[in-house]
Amino acid sequence: MTDPWNPAQYDRFQREREQPFFDLLGMLKAGPHLRIVDLGCGTGRLTRVLHERMDARETLGVDRSANMLADAAKQAPPPNLRFEVGTIEAFDPRGRYDVIFSNAAFHWVDDHDALVRRFAAGLPPGGQLAFQVPAMHGSVSHATATELTAVEPFRTAFGGWQRSQPVLTPDAYARLLYRAGFADQRVRLAVYPHVLPGPEDVVEWTKGTLLTDFERRLGPELFPAFVAEYRTRLLARLGSERPFFFPFDRILCWGQKPGS
Repeated sequence: MTDPWNPAQYDRFQREREQPFFDLLGMLKAGPHLRIVDLGCGTGRLTRVLHERMDARETLGVDRSANMLADAAKQAPPPNLRFEVGTIEAFDPRGRYDVIFSNAAFHWVDDHDALVRRFAAGLPPGGQLAFQVPAMHGSVSHATATELTAVEPFRTAFGGWQRSQPVLTPDAYARLLYRAGFADQRVRLAVYPHVLPGPEDVVEWTKGTLLTDFERRLGPELFPAFVAEYRTRLLARLGSERPFFFPFDRILCWGQKPGS
């Protein structure tokens, strides 16, 4: 499959996308000589912030998109900060990292129960897991895209594919963290109030994230038509308010294993 991620499109809403990262960063506990991995690090710009704010001994940024990581390569990182192409599903910490961090990436991975338990097992005593996931699967922006998978000609092109929805509820994440060994934990649902110039900007927002999953499967032949139909249906439902208030729900989770 092609790599549909576009750093320029993603960064059109850079300020709005950054605040959850800083809120998640604020949940971490500092410590000496921390080894950190940032899973789904995107362009790596915020990975550098994470590395510097935590005064880490070493930090690894991992992302499945070579397009996004191409931006990370534009500025030579310090020797103790590096990036590599890889997936969250395949990543195995094996006790090599004190902090597993992921900002807005776990929602691309199925079975969060297995994922959290696997990462918990790979952390050393005192290790920390921190992740943030969007919780917008019930919103009109996401439901409209899903609806189009049953509409021709897209239905045939998708071949029965449906985008999975692995995100849990906040209380389910709290139970999961506890059962995985994170007795010290914090889980919270946050609503980020974004004010966009108009409702059409919601389309541009989703083109940078959600719709990449659809683009990967449709390709350049059908994806423009998909976006056009998505735009028509979505704007009819959002109304014409300007500026447009776009509340965005996110779940932030942090847990720390008992020390040795």
